[in-house]
Amino acid sequence: MEKAIGVIDSGVGGLTVAHELMRQLPKEKLIYLGDTLRCPYGPRSQEEVRSFTWEMVEFLLEKDIKMLVVACNTATAFALEDLQQKLDFPVIGVIQPGARAAIKFTQNNHVGVIGTEGTIRSEAYTKALKGINAGIHVNALACPLFVPMVEKGILHGEHAEQVVQEMLHPMKANNHIDTLILGCTHYPLLRDTIQNVIGKHVTIISSSEETAREASTILEFHNMLRQEADPPRHQFYTTGEMEIFSRIAQSIFTKPVNHFESVTIEKAVIC
Repeated sequence: MEKAIGVIDSGVGGLTVAHELMRQLPKEKLIYLGDTLRCPYGPRSQEEVRSFTWEMVEFLLEKDIKMLVVACNTATAFALEDLQQKLDFPVIGVIQPGARAAIKFTQNNHVGVIGTEGTIRSEAYTKALKGINAGIHVNALACPLFVPMVEKGILHGEHAEQVVQEMLHPMKANNHIDTLILGCTHYPLLRDTIQNVIGKHVTIISSSEETAREASTILEFHNMLRQEADPPRHQFYTTGEMEIFSRIAQSIFTKPVNHFESVTIEKAVIC
């Protein structure tokens, strides 16, 4: 069996990236680990996020993966560079692809970014956007209530609408933005509600598609694409509650996924 693509996230949000990887790379096998037990990562310190991220990586290294996709914006902001320096296979995050997509779609160079406290505090998106176009105006806003709500499976309805309204009120006051980056992979699960609140005139950017496209390009460039003809058998692991994790996963994926398992991850050796 050829090696798999490893995908890590702080919880269920990265499943949106996994879905896009499965769509764009249907021959590739995925091994996904969501650290739902310790989610959210956003309020945590940089050191804690890096430690937790390495613990997830250590788990996947035992599976002998060929690429790592860090499908968590907070982990990307705090740990991506370290991972890229220490691992001997391609490692990609979700921030740079999301920034590139926003630059492509904005018409007036006013881009909004919503994310966890850690991602917004890191200014990773602002740096990525201005690194591509110094003239971009960035309005960044932390939305700390979104991730816990998604992890509970509250994706639609009156409560979700109320929370999104409350969180996005400061962003709505800025009528200049024409593009909004969902700077957390949990947020696409609230996309319809966010779109209703922020307005139809704003283009919403999820980094999932761009991240999958980048993974495909890198694998092809390094001649690492899976060649086996038999359908891949994906594996999905969570450190927390299995019922909600599997229910959200099955609601995202168009094809049934059978391998779900709850695991305990040990303290990282590399850090």
